[in-house]
Amino acid sequence: MTLAVRVIPCLDVKDGRVVKGVNFENLLDSGDPVDRATVYYEAGADELTFLDVTATVDDRSTMYDIVERTAEQLFIPLTVGGGVRSAEDVARLLGHGADKVSVNSAAVARPDLLSEISDRFGNQVLVLSLDIASNPASASGWVVTTHGGRTHTDIDALDWAREAVERGAGELLVNSIDADGTKNGFDLPLISAVRQVVTVPLIASGGAGSVEHFAPAVRAGADAVLAASVFHSDQLTIADVKESLRAEGIEVR
Repeated sequence: MTLAVRVIPCLDVKDGRVVKGVNFENLLDSGDPVDRATVYYEAGADELTFLDVTATVDDRSTMYDIVERTAEQLFIPLTVGGGVRSAEDVARLLGHGADKVSVNSAAVARPDLLSEISDRFGNQVLVLSLDIASNPASASGWVVTTHGGRTHTDIDALDWAREAVERGAGELLVNSIDADGTKNGFDLPLISAVRQVVTVPLIASGGAGSVEHFAPAVRAGADAVLAASVFHSDQLTIADVKESLRAEGIEVR
């Protein structure tokens, strides 16, 4: 059975404000996260992803108060990431209203974190955020980055995706650093390559610029499509995206 494709707005938050940049740089203010979350919920978002984009860089914990205020406005799944370093951090986020927790940098540094979270809370809670950059020197052509795309590793992206699922990641957020914020379309070869090595749900992220970009991402293997700047700028609505997917014969919620 094929599940309906989910449309997920992403709120990248810095210092309590929604921000958006290009290739994770030159971040611009895009409003209050609680206000934005409420607008997206009312507009038909299937889920919401909340990422504290500088939590790891600044060595701060995620802003629990904003998570809680956001969760109070939503009756759809809320995924929260940024600065999550332990199972205790996950417990605290779930206690403040998150439904799922996204991890990246801390799991790369200490892969056992994934099994610790999955064993305690179940793999349905654990989303591995993959910030992936192209690198011809890597076996697959892609490597993992950490700290909001600022630190490139020599870890092959496909090897890490496979290992992370084996360790208990229930879902993968596949974000292309090269495509992020460019509005030139999702990285289809990347989505397809990750799809071939794992069976868990994939969320495609990075590069959405028009309604025509979403269906190809689904055909490449994505179970959900995530976007930020096109929604924050009101360039596209969630209804626009769902309508375009339906027109392509893709089932949406």
